[in-house]
Amino acid sequence: MIFIGERINAGFKDIKRAIQEKDPEPIRKRAREQTEAGADYLDVNMGTASNKPEDLCWMIETVQEVSDLPISIDNNKPTLIKAALPICRKPPLINSLTADEAKLDEMLPVIKEYDASFIGLVMDEAGSPKDANKRGENAGRIVAKIMEYDIEPDHLFLDPIVMPLKFMQEQAVEIMSAASQFRLFTDPPCHIVCGLSNVSNGTKHKGLINRTFAAMLVANGLDAVICDVRDEELVDTVLTAELFMNKQIYADSYIEAFRK
Repeated sequence: MIFIGERINAGFKDIKRAIQEKDPEPIRKRAREQTEAGADYLDVNMGTASNKPEDLCWMIETVQEVSDLPISIDNNKPTLIKAALPICRKPPLINSLTADEAKLDEMLPVIKEYDASFIGLVMDEAGSPKDANKRGENAGRIVAKIMEYDIEPDHLFLDPIVMPLKFMQEQAVEIMSAASQFRLFTDPPCHIVCGLSNVSNGTKHKGLINRTFAAMLVANGLDAVICDVRDEELVDTVLTAELFMNKQIYADSYIEAFRK
């Protein structure tokens, strides 16, 4: 499983304040925590705290002061992404693009130049799909574009777009069905990723819902997840689900091995 740590996000009050006050310590703290917890990427999202390229670059540089992990640049504005790419010390993950062909045509050459990967949200100009087939259609458009630009499938992370269980319960089955379809597009397959916490928005039992849905998505091909990697119960659930899918070799110490 590829774990993408979600905690350096201006949606959290401490990070928003850090951006506004140019206080690096909260960002360094969250970067250290997630690195130690086993993240593979650190997601950096300045949200509505700023729309300035220099602020996004400052956040990335602050993270890189304390962690060697690659950055997930969480922004959909081409000007900001293009400003941030040159300062990333390792090939980053762009979070995210959609099936908008004009934006793909603008960004894919840049992504290829920097050997970056990217998350492809399977939505189009009409918004988020309501069924698995439309999700599959939009995913196919993204896959066709990476082939056009000679980008390897393992540089694409397809996101079926997780909806809140509390408000759109019927979507859970469609999301899992779509993820299962995505595995068939290329050989080797593209990655399948999701922003897991979206499923538990507004619910009482957030942890339980996140863990259960994560395990079900692993059974349908999920191999990357944007989540709070400090949540040991969640991480342990994902690792165990991968054992059942024969993606890991069983050992009594498989959880301890991951922690090391």
